[in-house]
Amino acid sequence: MRVLIVKLSSLGDVVHAMPVVHDIRTAFPEATIAWVVEPGFAPLVRRVEGVAEVIECALRRWSGRWWTSDTRIEWRAFRARLGRERYDAVLDLQGLTKSALIARLAHLARGGARYGLANRTDGASFEAPARWLVDRAIRVEPRTHALDRSRVLAAAALGYAFAGPPRFGLSATVSPRTAAPTLVLVHGSSRDDKLWPEAAWIELGRRAIAEGWRVALPHAGATELARAQRIAGALGAGAEVWPAMKLDALVDRLGATQGVIGVDSGLSHIAVALDLPHVQLYNWPTAWRTGPQAAHGHRHQVSVQAQPTPSLAAVWAAWTQVREAAA
Repeated sequence: MRVLIVKLSSLGDVVHAMPVVHDIRTAFPEATIAWVVEPGFAPLVRRVEGVAEVIECALRRWSGRWWTSDTRIEWRAFRARLGRERYDAVLDLQGLTKSALIARLAHLARGGARYGLANRTDGASFEAPARWLVDRAIRVEPRTHALDRSRVLAAAALGYAFAGPPRFGLSATVSPRTAAPTLVLVHGSSRDDKLWPEAAWIELGRRAIAEGWRVALPHAGATELARAQRIAGALGAGAEVWPAMKLDALVDRLGATQGVIGVDSGLSHIAVALDLPHVQLYNWPTAWRTGPQAAHGHRHQVSVQAQPTPSLAAVWAAWTQVREAAA
């Protein structure tokens, strides 16, 4: 069996789709799986055990440059690559018009049934035309975790049952660990309403450092860099700001640490995939959509949610809980 997964973006959504690969390979050990994804996330997908090929599709970059010769050349090369193999099944795990069109291109090139979402689920993006661009649209219960949504769709499409906690299959090349354990504080998000107060990060870091932890602060972009520098400045020698790095290098750096506390963001979801002790923070009662769940089998990964933001006491208590569970 040859299966093509279409999940183009974004970072957290790509991470939540990863367990599908393990599920398919468990049901069909000889299956060959390819994945269409935006180039920025390709290094991550290449780390997933069981993915035979990653096909890069730069729709974001192409969308504003359709008239250029470079874009036309890249688009033709992409279409030729889709037509090189015949897939027995094409799974649109995204549910957007653009992803369904990519699935349709693969179908028109060499056949193969197309499967996708029939409906929107709570908190997830979905575009109605996508259901009409696939051969079979599969309904998923509206209140379904993002991770489970992909697993349910793939299982229904290919006719197997899945059981047990999700297996992401994401690997990191881990360098030798330092003497002091490292706690990563994922303080940045693309949405301001997901952020946790800066003063709370500073106090959290002070508590961790007092217990012998070294604090690490990743960042993406100038705003997050400035915040990381302020937090590190307040914490002193026990904290470090990581340099800007590519996604695969960031996975390796994260995989060498001993724990993560972070807001709802792609990097926090990578921490879950790497099976690190993790506390994920939510300012809304929406942790059930994307956050770590007991039902997923990991006692050392939990969600904390409250409005307007989780308290420092609650976050520290959760961190104590996951450390004990991971011990």
